[in-house]
Amino acid sequence: MNRLYYGDCLTIMRGEMKLASVDLIYLDPPFNSNRAYNAIYKDETGRPLPDQIEAFCDTWELDAERLRVIQQMPVLMREAGIDDEVAEFWRLWMNALRKTNPRLLAYLTYMAQRLLLMRGLLRPTGSIYLHCDPTASHYIKVLMDSIFWHDNFRNEIVWKRYGAHNDSGRYGRVHDTIFFYSKGNKCKWNGVWLPLDEQYVKNSYRNSDEKGRFRTAPLHAGGLSGGGYEYEFRGYNRLWRYPEDRMMELEQNGLIRQGKGGKGVPERKVYLEDSKGRPASDWWGDINSLAGSSKERMGYTTQKPLALLERIITASTDKGDVVFDPFCGCATTLEAAHKLGRKWIGIDIAIHAVKRVAKIRLEDRLRLAEGADFIIEGVPRNLEGAQDLWKRDKYHFQKWAVEEVDGFVTTKRTADGGIDGRIYFAMPNEAVLQSMVLEVKGGANVTIADLRALHSVLEREEALMAGLIIMQPLGTQKMRNFNKLMAEAGDLDVMGILYPRMQILTVPDIFEGRRFDTPGAVGRGDAQKVLHLPSK
Repeated sequence: MNRLYYGDCLTIMRGEMKLASVDLIYLDPPFNSNRAYNAIYKDETGRPLPDQIEAFCDTWELDAERLRVIQQMPVLMREAGIDDEVAEFWRLWMNALRKTNPRLLAYLTYMAQRLLLMRGLLRPTGSIYLHCDPTASHYIKVLMDSIFWHDNFRNEIVWKRYGAHNDSGRYGRVHDTIFFYSKGNKCKWNGVWLPLDEQYVKNSYRNSDEKGRFRTAPLHAGGLSGGGYEYEFRGYNRLWRYPEDRMMELEQNGLIRQGKGGKGVPERKVYLEDSKGRPASDWWGDINSLAGSSKERMGYTTQKPLALLERIITASTDKGDVVFDPFCGCATTLEAAHKLGRKWIGIDIAIHAVKRVAKIRLEDRLRLAEGADFIIEGVPRNLEGAQDLWKRDKYHFQKWAVEEVDGFVTTKRTADGGIDGRIYFAMPNEAVLQSMVLEVKGGANVTIADLRALHSVLEREEALMAGLIIMQPLGTQKMRNFNKLMAEAGDLDVMGILYPRMQILTVPDIFEGRRFDTPGAVGRGDAQKVLHLPSK
């Protein structure tokens, strides 16, 4: 069964994935570009929402978690079977980067944790393709050499992504890099063949007969590595490429050409219609990035074209093999794998991406049915699932809760800890969208102090309403106290319709389909366009 997971790939790979079960891994991870990818939503009139909505910030800091992993990295490498000398090299390198480039060290540590697990997921004949840009590609290659061994390095593929770039003070940056490694010394390889160049066909296939156009190729083995076969053929004693019985077979099939009167060394006919094309090199300039008008586009600025993933999957897997993308984003890998008859597994850390993928890529585009053709894991389906997500990852529980009520996760922080999200709505005769600030409390002990803090945020922020999401219903007396405080916030009067300025929803309420009562909320389904979502 094909699977789509919501959550951090590190957690899922540790808990869900089986060792040595994957034939191909393609990952297009964050690039350490120090870019902030913000998803900007617009309403049906084209007005942008007042806040920047968090999608992904490709920036890195040496926080406490990263420092803990850095300390453990030599042990993690040795546990994964990495040589002591390599682990010691990384220890020294990490100490140097800690002082010279701490953000890069944070990024490399993030990647190392995940790549170590990915190595264990690959079958012995499996391959991994890591897609990156020049920002940190040289460091990534050293990391890949350490984890997958430099002897298993296959290619550094250059993908010419853009036709031209006018970058100030430097040559135009127009390419990405794709590192191709195998798990072992043998890996699946089907090759990739591209159409022959028209000028090459014109210059080379200059002969023709009743079978069609052909070129000639040498039959003698002069200069051929590995030697040949010595005998006389058509009056010439030579070292030939083929044994005598194979040569006679070529002659009987009319595949040998010689000059009139038996003059000239015999040559082999190679017909144009029998040509597989030219083998692909490690420089890919024939696959264009997606134009703004492309039917493939899903609104992700870093979205990759299907043709790119189809080439990789075709070259390194067979039908029925398992393809894994741990940063699947808009799921180009999953669509390409499915179209080519491969099984697939995708993971993404953004719940809106998972839902969007399930709806647009899998259901609308591929006509797949959830439960029959694929399974979504990690998205809560009931109270127990929500509680489990809270225990595993509180931040992702907050994101899930905000987006379930048609809210948008925000990055704006406040004095008392933060606003987890906002619901936007239009007011009559106002050009700017207004909002309800959202706070999520997943713990069991929700107190009146939490509600007072939200009340303070409502008074302080540029918001007309406030909503509190809690895990389970409150007791009778506590709910009376909450209702009393919420009533003090008053109502919002919109053309004679009153909306309580402060409201509460529980997780069971959400599963039953209840939502905050707001005027004309601008939901994700009403958004005119989604811009600048990260690919992955």
